[in-house]
Amino acid sequence: MTENNVAEEGNRRFLALVCFVASLGGILFGFDTAVISGTISMVESQFELDKIAVGWFGSSALVGAIVGSLVAGILSDKYGRKPILIASALLFFVSALGSAVPPTFTLLIPARLVGGLGIGMASVLAPLYISEFSPPKLRGRLVALYQMSIVIGILAAYFSNWWLLSISQSDSTLFGDSGLMHQIMITEVWRAMFGAEMLPAALFFFLLLLVPESPRWLIKEGKEDEGIIVLQKVSGLETALSELKAIHNSVGEKMGTVKELLKPGFRLALIVGLGLSIFGQFTGVNIVIYYGPDILKGAGFDFDNALKFQVAIGLINLIFTALALWKIDSWGRRKLLIGGMSSVCISLIVIGTLFSMSGVDGIWIVVMFCVYMASLAFSINAVIWVLLGEIYPNRLRGRAMSIATFANWGTNFITAFIFPWFVAQIGMNYGFFVFAGFCFIATIFFYKVVPETKGKSLEEIEDFWKSKAG
Repeated sequence: MTENNVAEEGNRRFLALVCFVASLGGILFGFDTAVISGTISMVESQFELDKIAVGWFGSSALVGAIVGSLVAGILSDKYGRKPILIASALLFFVSALGSAVPPTFTLLIPARLVGGLGIGMASVLAPLYISEFSPPKLRGRLVALYQMSIVIGILAAYFSNWWLLSISQSDSTLFGDSGLMHQIMITEVWRAMFGAEMLPAALFFFLLLLVPESPRWLIKEGKEDEGIIVLQKVSGLETALSELKAIHNSVGEKMGTVKELLKPGFRLALIVGLGLSIFGQFTGVNIVIYYGPDILKGAGFDFDNALKFQVAIGLINLIFTALALWKIDSWGRRKLLIGGMSSVCISLIVIGTLFSMSGVDGIWIVVMFCVYMASLAFSINAVIWVLLGEIYPNRLRGRAMSIATFANWGTNFITAFIFPWFVAQIGMNYGFFVFAGFCFIATIFFYKVVPETKGKSLEEIEDFWKSKAG
């Protein structure tokens, strides 16, 4: 093996380590988001919650996520990407521990808020950290794979919840007949479901100590020697020197303002981003992630089978996310988005109809939830972050992404908070009909205003918006 081949192999291993560590942030993001699904009915029963309190429990982490996503960029620009990622790992760990041991519902909520801060920070910084390490030819693929890590985290939470429930229902005497461990693992197993997150959070924390700071942040802060060493480890000296020049040029580029986003042309781009973020939540996807077992219990399943089928739905989500990432560059964003959303709308209508009928075998509802989740994974769930990263010029991308991310988390909170109360008032069937109505409007909106960006450079996309202004 030549010296160049050895160096290239070392570069790939180093990049793989960095991306693996950052992807743990995505896995924790997905895990913390989905783990609550297995705990809601048990917490509701134990603390005798009304539906408003259930909604607050289900959505409280999202308040933290909104705050975390807003401060992550500011803090990471000042202190670096790595320290704030380490802080998010600590927040995940503290949240998992705090959610596992609280004696009252009042103390459980702050623990969930802390976890939400970690989610918000990780949602902004983990993909940013990956993108700032990745060579240009691999950047799109590596950042897109971050979505896969979130889906893996969701599936891991579903499986963990089901496995821990199975342990609590067994006759094992491993945890004794009383005491703290018996309480956590057997009588109040929702505590173990939350506590399971401490393991990946600790792994995330310790592995972050092994990886360097973002080379682009180092160079921006005047630490050019350190930055070039990291870039050279990733892609070799020649590419590193080329990237160093590009980084210097971008650092000197004047940043755009929110006012510029409101000008004709770019204003339409902002509306597209907001539409993707808001309609993405009104598909009901996170409602199924947060409240899936309770929804399936409404279809006639016991809690054990509800968790089991949720694992199957999570597996479908993973498979079709992988298919979407494979096809997104060849089929195009617009085709996946519009075709998939049409399928989401139809599947929601069928689900609402099945909930309206008496005597329907619950397995058909599970089948339609699998179709629904496959359609989402193959369309807006995979497309949204790719499109948001493409439709804005470089000088406006940071501010536009902040607005879109805030809209995404804000709508997520609203839907998660009101859903338990809403369906208690009007019925589960009408809840899904309402989501179907939003998806119908979204499909028309996407057909009318979302352009195809496949194969176009960022400059060509910017020219497209300018032509709309004319």
